[in-house]
Amino acid sequence: MHRATVFEMDGVTALVGPRVVVTGMPGSGKSTFSRALSAKTGLPLIHLDFHYWGPNWTRPSQELWRLKQLDLLAGEVWIADGNYYETLELRLARATTVIVLDTPWWVCATRSLVRGVRRPVGTVMPAGCEDSLGQRLRDEWWSSWVNWRDRRSQPERERAVISEYGRHAKVYLVDSKKSAKALIAAIEKR
Repeated sequence: MHRATVFEMDGVTALVGPRVVVTGMPGSGKSTFSRALSAKTGLPLIHLDFHYWGPNWTRPSQELWRLKQLDLLAGEVWIADGNYYETLELRLARATTVIVLDTPWWVCATRSLVRGVRRPVGTVMPAGCEDSLGQRLRDEWWSSWVNWRDRRSQPERERAVISEYGRHAKVYLVDSKKSAKALIAAIEKR
């Protein structure tokens, strides 16, 4: 994996390809980074959370979720942001670039706790899903606990899946806000 802080600058437009997967722990900054990347490149953004949830926060079956993702990823250009590890290989199969936000678990957990109290600006809720403080507190604080519980296993599992299914893609490991900003700044607008 390339560290975004040491990427080569020759061929700036080739830093990211036309199909980009952005992944990382809950609270790692995927949505914020993906919005900035989309604004810079003009690539359309697919927030997987928006497409995953059905009315009243119902989960799709694994089969339906896989089919929905195949449909979402059928285009030739996109940025897919999300951390559904059980279907990561679907996104990696078509990805030309993978950006792993390697934010420390404690930063992710803290962001989730804050997100439980205050919904981030620009968040769009799925159809039929009500945004309540109670719902956010329960979900985001659960994410904080999961980040702590999976702080070692989740990054290892993610990297193993990327190594197996994403060998054809350029992979960047972004380990700080500074390196995320540097990567965005180095990309020329399409």
